[in-house]
Amino acid sequence: MSVRLDGNVIILEGACRVEDAEPLLGWLQADRDRMVDLSNAEHLHAAVLQVLMALRPAVSGPAKDPFFRDWISPALGEAPVGDPGSRAR
Repeated sequence: MSVRLDGNVIILEGACRVEDAEPLLGWLQADRDRMVDLSNAEHLHAAVLQVLMALRPAVSGPAKDPFFRDWISPALGEAPVGDPGSRAR
């Protein structure tokens, strides 16, 4: 599995597949204060992305992958790296 719970942080690593969506959903529903670390994620299956988009958890750690940094993080409500101001939503 590419998703694991470490304390109050859900870590997504490598290629996250469809079967990773169910534990991610369960952990986020069980505690809405949990954060998600995308810093080592390389690929998100659409089901995993849908869980993140639906529940909008706090995201910790900067994404190393340019696609995640430029597209996924802003879609989850995170400000782009280097953006000192907030954007209107």
